[in-house]
This record gives sequence, structure tokens and C-alpha cells, in this order.
Amino acid sequence: MFVGTWWSLMPPIVAIALALLTKEVYLSLFAGCALGALLVAEFHPWIAFDTLFNTMIDSVDFSILMFMILLGMIVMLMQESGGTRAYGEWASSHLKSKRSALVTTSLLGALIFVDDYFNCLTVGSVMRPVTDKYKVSRAKLAYIIDATAAPVCIIAPISSWAAAVNSYVPAGSSMSGFEMFVKTIPFNLYAILTLYMVFFTSIVGFDFGLMKKHEENAAKGDLFTSGGEEFQNQETKDPTEGGKYAKGKVIDLIAPMVVMIATAIAAMIWTGHLNGGQNLVEDFANCSSSEALVFAGLVTVGFLLLLYLPRRVIGFKDFMNSVPEGGKLMMPAILILVLAWTLKGMTDALGIGTFVRSAINLNSSLMNFVPLIIFCIAIFIAFSSGTSWGTFAIFVPIVVNMFAELDPTMMIISVAAVLAGAVCGDHISPISDTTIMSSSGAQSNHINHVQTQMQYAFVVIAVCAVGYLIAGFTENWWLTLLCSLVILTGVLLEIRKREMCGR
Repeated sequence: MFVGTWWSLMPPIVAIALALLTKEVYLSLFAGCALGALLVAEFHPWIAFDTLFNTMIDSVDFSILMFMILLGMIVMLMQESGGTRAYGEWASSHLKSKRSALVTTSLLGALIFVDDYFNCLTVGSVMRPVTDKYKVSRAKLAYIIDATAAPVCIIAPISSWAAAVNSYVPAGSSMSGFEMFVKTIPFNLYAILTLYMVFFTSIVGFDFGLMKKHEENAAKGDLFTSGGEEFQNQETKDPTEGGKYAKGKVIDLIAPMVVMIATAIAAMIWTGHLNGGQNLVEDFANCSSSEALVFAGLVTVGFLLLLYLPRRVIGFKDFMNSVPEGGKLMMPAILILVLAWTLKGMTDALGIGTFVRSAINLNSSLMNFVPLIIFCIAIFIAFSSGTSWGTFAIFVPIVVNMFAELDPTMMIISVAAVLAGAVCGDHISPISDTTIMSSSGAQSNHINHVQTQMQYAFVVIAVCAVGYLIAGFTENWWLTLLCSLVILTGVLLEIRKREMCGR
């Protein structure tokens, strides 16, 4: 009765509408799942519950959940060991200027690409003492953390984000989820341009809008501008300062990160080879990314056990406590993932792909504008719901089904537009978990962070709009990316010129 009809669109529409009204992503996603179950069961209560229960069980990728818990453990262990504190002290003694502090903070953010939570928690606690020394405002630090967290994760094949996006691609697609993810990278304009802007403004050394006011106040000794009183009492009892042993050194932060990244790469190549890959490209295309990340997480936890305990860097009890604490740290992301996977399973059961293919007849002239339209819609959904992952789950299967049999290249561009728009909306949303965690990591007033970051993001959004028009007409990644970078550079230089003239 409802399968394969326009009713298949109702669960994601209800999820989006509730997210707009309530700002509660968990409630919104669950309501979408519940409605999907009722439609599949034709409103029979017990069959609906049974459908919801079994779809949730069948849709969950436990390997990704295991990796997120392991990642939470690793983050907690590095903090408790004092490794993050030691790196901050080392950086403070070696960096000699504000510019070097900004560039180093940006580099650290770009290098921690395994997970955005990992990024926010580590960069903030490590670099805050350094940026304070050179009078960088907390709003600017929060911006750098946020602008190098999700944007770098969404273009890194070895990350929890890649594994999640991989899981959202419908079964039977013309290419594997991992192969599709890799092909979207050069078309992911918001992520690439945001990272470019972070380094450009850090190296050239200029700010504009509200951020300029915050930096001017910081130069006078006021790092907060407003809202700093909420952090005054936290400075002496920062949980990232290490546990009761806290003998950690810089190597205690760097070594586990190197081990995790290297092990993940090696495991991906190996699983790809086992799945029939004949060369490096095929190995990555055929790899089991979630399995590789879990293996890398287990190896890293074992490495930390051997690295910390014999040196008494951390006690055995504290090491074991990292298991539940790591789970608590990642629980918000785990809940979003489970509900998002279930919603995807419900829309699949309702035959949303069949309906979309039969209902949408894109002519060639309209198709050129589709990437831009999709980018804007994804921004709106992610901004309203505060989650990029939930946006991926709702929108990626729809876009893949729209283009799978029409134009594979346009499908890749459009999926990239979904990923870019979702990250963008999440980036500027005041209710996003990464926005909140970036404010917390930098110990910046949250509203200050949202307001200053939004002005910077709007510049990138405008350039991305032009870029996706170019992509829609040319379907050429290098021309799209080159034009976008040139336009953004010109815009930033013009802004800098006006700021200089306004002094």
C-alpha cells in the first residue's frame, strides 16, 4: 500500500521537520524511524514494533560502533597520561610568534583526521596554552579547531566519517561506498576551501568582521571579549591536564596517533588485497574500511598499554576506566548513527529508490543546476538538525538512487555536494555537537564562536555556490577546484585590502 509510493518520502521529511521545530536530533530521527515502521506495517502496532526492532538490528554496523568506543578510549588515555599537556608545553617553548602558533594549530587540526571528536578534544587542550601566550582570542582558536575537524575528516579516506558515509550507500550501487567516497573528495568544495581559508588567514595574518574585534581585544589582554567568566574557574582544574600520574611526554601523544594511522592504512590495503585488489588503488577501493579501523583501534589500545603502564605514566585502574569513559564520550555520535542507520533501513524497506527513480525525470538543462540545489538543501537540513551524519543518512541514498542509472559522474558530484553541504550546515549550526565541542575545547563562549565562525563560513559558501555551478556544467574536478580556489583567493585578498584601508 505505501511501499514504492510518495509515502516513502515521509519518514525523512518528518525527521527534518521535527528537527526544525524541536532542535532535537534524537527525537527527530526516532520519529522518522517510527513513522517508517508504521507505514511498512500498514499501522499494525505489533508488526510496526517488530519491523522497527529488526530493522534497527539489521541496519547497525557494529564494527563502526566498536571503532568509536575504541577511539574514545584512546582520546581519554592520551589526556589522562599527560601527553596532551606535554605537547602543549613543548609547542609553547618552540613557537616564537603568533603566526607560527596559528599555523601550528591549523596543522595539528589537519593532521588529526581520524575523527572530528578526536580532533576537537585534542587540538583544544594541546594548543590553548600556546595560543593564550601569543594573545590569540578564544573565538579564533575555536574557529581553527572547528574548521579543521569535520572538513578534514570528510576528505580523509581513513576516518570514522569515511566509514559512516560508506555505510549509507545503498546496496546494489554501481560502485562501492568507499570508492564513491574517494571519488567525491576533489568535488567536496566546502571542506577543501575551508581548510585553504584557515591556512591562508593564518599565514597572511588578517581577520575581518566580528573576529577582528575579538583579535583586537585579545591583543589588549582580553581573550574572551565576553562570556569568559564561565571558564575562569575551569582553568585550574582542566580535565585534560592528566591523571594522578601525569608523567606523559610528547611521544605519548604523537606515537599512538602515528600507530593508529599507519595501522589503519596497512589494514585497509590488506583487506582490499584479500577482496581481490590487484594494485594500491584497487586495494583501497575494495577494502573493508570499518574492519580496518577497528583493527587499528585495538592495536593502538594494546600499544598504549605497553607504552604507558611499564613507565607508570598512568595507573592500571585509570587505564581500565578509559573503557566506560571512552564509551560515554562517543555516546552522542553512536546514538545519532544508530538512529540514522535505522531511518535509512526504513526508507529502503519503503522502496524510496524505486519511487525516486520513477518520479524524477531530470532533463539535461536542469541537471546542470542540481549540484548547487543539493548543496543548498544539505546546508539547510544540517543547520536545522545540527548533524551532518544524519543529513548523510537521509540524503545520500536519495541522491544515489536519483543518478545511479542516469549519469555516474553527476552522481559523484551530487553526493559530494551532499557531503559538503552537510559539513557546512553542521559547521555553522549552533546546536551541532562539533560546534559545541569546539567551543568547549577552546574554552570560548559558544555564541561568540558561532557568530564569528558564521561570517567566515559565508565567504566559503558563496564561492562554493559558484563552484558547484561550474561542476554542474563541466563535470570536471580540476577545473572546478582550480576556479574555486582562484575565486576564494581573490575574495580574501579584496577583504584584506579593505580591512587595511579601514585602519
